[in-house]
Amino acid sequence: MLMDVENHSLPRTAAFFDLDKTVIAKSSTLTFSKSFYQGGLINRRAVLRTAYAQFVFLAGGADHDQMERMRRYLSALCRGWNVQQVKEIVAETLHDLIDPIIYDEAATLIEEHHTAGRDVVIVSTSGAEVVEPIGELLGADRVVATRMVVGDDGCFTGEVEYYAYGPTKAEAIRELAASEGYDLARCYAYSDSVTDVPMLESVGHPHAVNPDRALRREALAREWPILDFHRPVRLKQRFPAFSVPPRPALVAAAAIGAAAATAGLVWYASRRRATAA
Repeated sequence: MLMDVENHSLPRTAAFFDLDKTVIAKSSTLTFSKSFYQGGLINRRAVLRTAYAQFVFLAGGADHDQMERMRRYLSALCRGWNVQQVKEIVAETLHDLIDPIIYDEAATLIEEHHTAGRDVVIVSTSGAEVVEPIGELLGADRVVATRMVVGDDGCFTGEVEYYAYGPTKAEAIRELAASEGYDLARCYAYSDSVTDVPMLESVGHPHAVNPDRALRREALAREWPILDFHRPVRLKQRFPAFSVPPRPALVAAAAIGAAAATAGLVWYASRRRATAA
């Protein structure tokens, strides 16, 4: 399906993947809302609100004002959450929640890029507390994700330190290329959202995956390949002896708050809908 194995006398290359609706079928951080409720971090009302946000993220059914109200609510929600508790909740529920929603087509692409000698990098607006374990599950080599400020007490302050969204994703890719020696003209990128056009156009081989309307138009105009991923599959079904990913993730982001990244995702969905309108 992919190109030949890399010539190691040439500069290194990588494949950059957006996460939500590109590698997995849902929003990664919103998927953990029930687990956060069971862990005492959020109440039942918050679960219902994040369930609504998940629906909006998948269907684009709310207007900009509604999404902005939700973003502000979720930004404040994580203030005071203990970082270690968030990490433990994600670790305990990762396989049950994320494993069943990984696209088979994406997992195959990740395998093929590794076989061809390329690094695999997950570049996601979601929070590192969620993205880093998912990256390890997938065998990604590096992860770039949103980072949230952590106070001296080990809890989230509610402020975002680094937001991996839109142009900042492209900047992160260029920084990685400089530090790791990637030849971006020979690299690959995959995303579902028009907000990731800067990321896609920064590489020589961009791909639109399950694209929103605006990205589909952009991909058609630029003659970028359009891929349809629709078969979620458990990794254990692909690899019956699967227990630990064959390649550990070498994360490129510090610890961040999952709920703040959820807020970022909600804002991201609203911006994407506004762009597509």
